[in-house]
Amino acid sequence: MLEVKLHDIGEGMTEAEILHYFVKPGDSVVADQALVEVQTDKMVAELPSPATGIVRELLIDTTSTVEVGTTILLIEAVNHSGRAEQETAIATAETVPANQATPIATKIKGPHRIKAAPYTRKIARENDVDITLVNGTGPAGRILEQDVYHFMETVSNQIAASQETATTNIVQPAPRSPVTKVASIPAEAETIPFTGIRKQIAKKMTHSLTTIPHVTHFEEIDMTNLLALRQELKADGVSVSAVAFFIKALVVALKDFPVFNAKLDEENGVIILEKDYHIGLAVDSTLGLIVPVLKNAHKKTLLEVHNEMKELNEKARLGTLSGNEMRGGTMTITNVGPLGSTGATPIINHPETAIIAFHKTKKCAIVTDDDEIAIRSMMNISMSFDHRVADGATAVAFTNRFAELIEHPKKLWLELI
Repeated sequence: MLEVKLHDIGEGMTEAEILHYFVKPGDSVVADQALVEVQTDKMVAELPSPATGIVRELLIDTTSTVEVGTTILLIEAVNHSGRAEQETAIATAETVPANQATPIATKIKGPHRIKAAPYTRKIARENDVDITLVNGTGPAGRILEQDVYHFMETVSNQIAASQETATTNIVQPAPRSPVTKVASIPAEAETIPFTGIRKQIAKKMTHSLTTIPHVTHFEEIDMTNLLALRQELKADGVSVSAVAFFIKALVVALKDFPVFNAKLDEENGVIILEKDYHIGLAVDSTLGLIVPVLKNAHKKTLLEVHNEMKELNEKARLGTLSGNEMRGGTMTITNVGPLGSTGATPIINHPETAIIAFHKTKKCAIVTDDDEIAIRSMMNISMSFDHRVADGATAVAFTNRFAELIEHPKKLWLELI
């Protein structure tokens, strides 16, 4: 019997919610056929069948949240010889004397070509399993994810049997936040399901707020010159959004203040300064808050940033983003100005160290340096940052640098040449 497990389909994924089954017990399936749809904190994805066979049992109810490695359903392989081979492999592995057990980390290169899906190899690699030692039970000897898990379990049992007096160190998961329960729900109250991406967003936001000591700094930026430049470009037939300028200005500022393009590694006691600039774009989609990532913003022209940002936003709204397009961000921005926002305290997209929100641009009466009253287009920004990695003075200097580039676009041009 083949166990279809929830595997890691995204960076840092630890759990997912079961949304929908495409099959039911008794259905015949072929290899790579979609079996179940799951929801992580970043995406909706489909898990494929590891082999041709018959669905025997659905083990997890829909709307349930399960951890990576949990068996979701069982499939009986049509290839009976393959199933018998699996049973033989299991029986053989269990009869190996404990003192002859092969440690998981042992590296022995097999002479034959290994057949395994990329995610199966990823599971083996992350658990320090030499995949050449694993017996494949799939079609034509293909190694399935459950083969890797079985190998790990077998070896662990062998090691435990031979070292009964040894102390086993188990890394305990971080304590979960207490679940708030309502004593009773009034009969006249209306309820909506707290599931799917809404629940995943809640978990991610709670984790970020309870892990990172947030501080939010506010700044006011004069947008007048930038808006005038955009109008000039538009007259020449070139349309570039203000956010595209923001991204290019951020890259320049981040190079001067790399601590905001970083990740804190507390375990090793270091702050990792990222060399690439992958900007997350918070998007309010029909599915909820989605954060596609514009990769390598420092290597793209202003127009390329504009066009790719439009493409990512559209994919986010349609729910067609790939996993790769939603991971790897080094800093996140959120443009809530079009919604009418004038101020907010954005939550950092863990494990990043900063996030900036751009608010509504509006005309204001400003006193100039010559003590004259002028009408200027002003925009508020709010920057939340991790106070463990930076102090307020650094954040102020960073936003001042960003504001300088936006208020004087010619200075930004010089940085882009």
